[in-house]
Amino acid sequence: MEQRRYPGNQHWYHETQSSVSAEKGSPLVPEAAEVEDRFLLGLMQQADAPLQSTLRSHISVLQIARQLNSILLPDHLQTSLTHTLTLYDRLCTALTVAQVTGIQRMCNHYAARLNPLPGPDSSRESNNRLTQITQYSRQLASQPTLIDNAALRRLEEVGLTEPDIITFSQIIGYVSYQARVVAGIQALMALPVRWIPGTVTSADADAERFAEPALWQPQLPPVELRYATAEQLEALTFCQPQPVLTESAWLFVHDAKALNGLAQLLITLDEQSSEQDHLAAAVSARINGSVSCFAQYQGELRDALIDGIDDALSASKQQPEIAALIQAAAQLTRAPERFSAAHLQPLVEQGYTPAQLFRVIQHVAFANWHNRLNQSLGG
Repeated sequence: MEQRRYPGNQHWYHETQSSVSAEKGSPLVPEAAEVEDRFLLGLMQQADAPLQSTLRSHISVLQIARQLNSILLPDHLQTSLTHTLTLYDRLCTALTVAQVTGIQRMCNHYAARLNPLPGPDSSRESNNRLTQITQYSRQLASQPTLIDNAALRRLEEVGLTEPDIITFSQIIGYVSYQARVVAGIQALMALPVRWIPGTVTSADADAERFAEPALWQPQLPPVELRYATAEQLEALTFCQPQPVLTESAWLFVHDAKALNGLAQLLITLDEQSSEQDHLAAAVSARINGSVSCFAQYQGELRDALIDGIDDALSASKQQPEIAALIQAAAQLTRAPERFSAAHLQPLVEQGYTPAQLFRVIQHVAFANWHNRLNQSLGG
């Protein structure tokens, strides 16, 4: 696929994305690139006093998320022979995931950040590399079950190294996480949702995926102890005690900074987690087809969830609080752009406080990140 070039803000469009209207007008909101908080994208300032208080009570989680943004999507970046992802590659990936999730606030931000950057050269190799990056990003963001070993091999064929693929996967997971936190806060603020005509929500993963034991094995070569840097060893010391990272840490540590941030976020979320939070995360893992993540849940609805979300709802019909939780978690996982105050209202009616609602949103959002990492990089 030959890549069309447009002056200024249109240079990131592919042939299949371009149109006459794209050439005539700019879709960019340039000021979106200048927002101070690159995680919540200005939502903290727009929230009313009670919601601001709720967000400040979770400031430790939000600070980690902001730090991860600067790690994965910095202002400046130097590439090397083993770390070849450019800043353009990273922001193009972030924009693709934002477009898949349909969160306009995020699309505006990442498009505005991408706009001034020079794109890749016009060679067939560069075009093929960008095409593979974009296609993989779209697939993993929209339907993780489509990613298999062959998809990883295609990334290697266009020149991505193991550290590149780990960082690339972390970016896709992180922006998927960010999208659901932003969508959840917008719902808490009762902001109108964006409705995209004709958009079809991806189907939930097949129950057959959960018939086999959850034995996670890396699909790429992990870091070897003898070659690990001091930074990688420090990250491993911190992360490996976490049960959900014990098997995967040696692979994820190809990007030690991202792994460290992921583990910090996981620990902080778990400090005040409840059984309901774990159920919400399990709903996400079931929809996304992440067998290893789902295995962490051992609650009473485990078997019903494996059969399907509708089965879990039927099993909890005498427990309106649980049913409302499952429905909210499923909606935020499947279609964050359509998540609204109406999906939180049943939980409010069951006595959920804003702080409890935000915890549920965070656990669902984090699960969508961790699911994508485990599914794409192991099996």
